[in-house]
Amino acid sequence: MELRYSILDPTGNITALVESPVEASERQAAAAAIMRRHDDVEQVGFLSPAGEDGLPALRMAGGEFCGNATMCAAALLSLQGKTGDTVRLRVSGAKQPVEVKLCRTGDDSFRAELQMPPAIEITERTFAFEGLRGKLPLVRMEGISHLAVESRSPFMKLLDDLEAAERAVKAFCAELSADGLGLLFLEGEGQERRMTPLVYIPGSGTVFWENSCASGSAAVGMYLAAGDAAPTEVSLQEPGGVLHVASDPAGTRLRGSVRLAASHTLEI
Repeated sequence: MELRYSILDPTGNITALVESPVEASERQAAAAAIMRRHDDVEQVGFLSPAGEDGLPALRMAGGEFCGNATMCAAALLSLQGKTGDTVRLRVSGAKQPVEVKLCRTGDDSFRAELQMPPAIEITERTFAFEGLRGKLPLVRMEGISHLAVESRSPFMKLLDDLEAAERAVKAFCAELSADGLGLLFLEGEGQERRMTPLVYIPGSGTVFWENSCASGSAAVGMYLAAGDAAPTEVSLQEPGGVLHVASDPAGTRLRGSVRLAASHTLEI
């Protein structure tokens, strides 16, 4: 099977999007082949042309929702002339179509704003792991959930032992029966913070210290807005760059950048 795919850079969260038709049963193998070839690729999605509703579709290899991959898909479709500057598409893990607004910044690059699906639940849960115990804010979203680990949390110690953190995210994901889980290590206060995201997707068997996490950034905005009971804006400095989030009762909007890096073919 020949795979045609493009690699895009959404704030450092390197994403491969496959345009060749791939059966659902073969997607994990196709994703694994691409990730073996490109060790900087953190996730793989599969694009399908517009269906009966006129909307293209994106399905991630693990079936999760991914905001960065959604922005990548919108950018690629726009570059190919298949859409305008506002792109609506169906995405795995989201019940309703997702909208992305694009503003071109170069021949192959955009600023992108994504209207995120709303949280299903924002609450707190008590967790215990290898001698650590405490409450963590939990944001359940369609297709993925996130736990915010703030500086005062005992679980911040996991940043000192990355292998333990990876064991923890897998254990917490199983405990929550989540489609995917992010551990979001937050440092700082106010409207500018640092975030180090660790994301585990059982469906694809991947665990990554991501350069940026769009759904995790949105989850932080939702959690902060719920805690303040007021509209909230926050800029999150992540390893790959900055993502901006604005969250209020009308919804949560995420702003970032997307760049097309290269296009490839691969025989598997």
